[in-house]
Amino acid sequence: MNQDSVRLAKRLAEQVPCSRREAEQYIEGGWVRVDGRLVEEPQHRVLNERIELDPKANLMALTDATLVLNKPPGVDAGMSQVQSQRPGARTALGLITAASHMKNDPMSQKLLKRHLLRLTCPVPLETGASGLLVFTQDWRVARKLTEDAAQMEHEVIVEVMSEIDDDTLRRLNHKLGSRGDTLPAFKVSINSSGDGKSKLRFAIKGSHPGLIAWVCERAGVQILGMKRIRLGRVALSTLAVGQWRFLEEGERF
Repeated sequence: MNQDSVRLAKRLAEQVPCSRREAEQYIEGGWVRVDGRLVEEPQHRVLNERIELDPKANLMALTDATLVLNKPPGVDAGMSQVQSQRPGARTALGLITAASHMKNDPMSQKLLKRHLLRLTCPVPLETGASGLLVFTQDWRVARKLTEDAAQMEHEVIVEVMSEIDDDTLRRLNHKLGSRGDTLPAFKVSINSSGDGKSKLRFAIKGSHPGLIAWVCERAGVQILGMKRIRLGRVALSTLAVGQWRFLEEGERF
């Protein structure tokens, strides 16, 4: 390392001018290029390189990110705190890459390194399940999904190994638990049925991992697959399996 080199944040702060912390935020926000190359690390060392700050740079636009992923089955997402997961591991967080970003994401925001910091997964999915999974840096989103969990409706499509008759459907909709306690509010309906299989639609408020499996087991129904397609007012829509997008401005759970 050249002893005359300095941290990029220091050089940018002198050049703009601005505070050192503001310079770090500009860099982490993806608005700084060094000799035409995007650099996101404030500690990057520079000497005589050309440093450019995007004219559209705006620190007010540096909001905490919330990401919506269509998780494939078999990918682990059981941790509520996910920042310790190894990059590239077979985890849901490992699927958040530039290559898996939904094309034509309405937010028109590219993935930056800062978007992967301090992420939490407030509403996990079973490893065997697929569908909508949320990662967020925003404490307001995390609080909404945790404090309002009992009122948050999950819509889940469950494929089962049988054609469901009226009697089985009544057993599935039975609201009492094994000890006589009342289960979370839910409704089960038949989405499709034929060829020895059925797709059931579960609409559950206050769902948690294992609940749907327990309800199906109690009714004598074998699960082939589960897919969460909606959480509150946010739906998967056209998001492909294994892809993710940013939560849109104005989009609320």
